[in-house]
Amino acid sequence: MDKKTLLENGILEQYLLGELNADQCTQIEKMLVSDAELKAHFDELEEAFETIGLENAVTPPALVKSKLLKDIKTQESPKVVTLKKTNNTKFYFGIAASVAGLLMIGSFWMYSQLNDVKEQLQIVEMNNTELNSTIEVLNVKLKENNASFNAIVNPDTEQYILKGNASLPEAKVVSYVNHKSKSVIINTERLPELDAEHDYQMWADVEGVMIDMGVISKDKTIMTMAYIDDAESLNITIEPAGGNDHPTVERLVTNVYLR
Repeated sequence: MDKKTLLENGILEQYLLGELNADQCTQIEKMLVSDAELKAHFDELEEAFETIGLENAVTPPALVKSKLLKDIKTQESPKVVTLKKTNNTKFYFGIAASVAGLLMIGSFWMYSQLNDVKEQLQIVEMNNTELNSTIEVLNVKLKENNASFNAIVNPDTEQYILKGNASLPEAKVVSYVNHKSKSVIINTERLPELDAEHDYQMWADVEGVMIDMGVISKDKTIMTMAYIDDAESLNITIEPAGGNDHPTVERLVTNVYLR
């Protein structure tokens, strides 16, 4: 057995753990005495094993201490017993190291499980946030739909049909006008789709002046438009995307006169 064998095959660790026979132990002890570098390496190993054992030591119950003190007091003349040096110390260090290893593995497993739980909680929290956002959007839409429905069925609401002219004969828009609550709601389900560069815009004619009632959304079929006092007619034109300051008369597609 040489120094290289000891260092590369974990024999010093086996010696500390009490796993070698008496002859092997004797041989290693002689080498430790004669080789300062090997002894220094051994001391470092031994210190590391002791640290592991101490860090994972289990405090004995208080009952053990009290019983031990009681036994000492009952003895008139304490006996001094000389303990024979054996490899038990190395054996106990081996047990401590094994327990420490198990504790480290258990701690790593618990840490991994904790991280998994944290990730799952984060996913649940994200899903809850998304769900709450969806619920808020649905609540807003529900309120809008309820308001529109109540306005449409109101006895004071008048219905006007805007039919498409020769430039857009397939167009048809249903409008609901309530002069008492000053509201205008339109149904654009039968209004043909436009390209991304154009929008429909609604206008109220007041004594020959066209007043903007708003751009008709591409994403809704039921929507509220601005109410204009003293409007004589409702008109819809095709304008550049985002609307216009004044109507493009030549692109008027439908209108209706109010009673």
